[in-house]
Amino acid sequence: MKKIILLILPLFLFTLHATAQDSIKVRKNTLNEQMTDAFDKSNSYQEYKVVKKTQLATLKRNILDSVSSLEKRIISQETEMGQQKAEIDSLRQDLNNTKQSLANSQEKEDGIAIFGILTSKTTYNVIMWSIIVLLLLGGGFLFYRFLNSSKITNAAELKMVEMEMELEDYRRNSLEREQKLRRKLQDEINKNRKV
Repeated sequence: MKKIILLILPLFLFTLHATAQDSIKVRKNTLNEQMTDAFDKSNSYQEYKVVKKTQLATLKRNILDSVSSLEKRIISQETEMGQQKAEIDSLRQDLNNTKQSLANSQEKEDGIAIFGILTSKTTYNVIMWSIIVLLLLGGGFLFYRFLNSSKITNAAELKMVEMEMELEDYRRNSLEREQKLRRKLQDEINKNRKV
């Protein structure tokens, strides 16, 4: 029995190895080459081709394997495409957000907030310089009015001093006249008493 097993075992392994090599060779060929090979190895009967069932079964198995492999590949690629599409959509959304953020940042950089209203730097400069010019003109006008009023006040004070001096002279003169008149009156009273 051992002798039989020892004889059959190498023969079995050789056959297994040969069929494995054949199936590997068949599988390595394209389906078109396998079909051509099956038709070439088949016999003809009248107008029909007689193909061995084993070849047909191998060809069927290889076709089904190829179809199954292709279906798996298609499903895998569709899944990958879905993931890539989702990633592309996500990246587009990120890009749009980044563009919007950049636009907002540029708008803020190019503008200045005045009382909570964002204005461009040019408008801000025009407004500020207009205010400065108006304030300078207003200040100049007020300074002119002040100088003019100062001159008028100084002239009025000078006239007032002159008037006070005249009034003082008038008082003194009046007082002197009055004193003279009183003396005359006293002299007349004294003369009238003596008589």
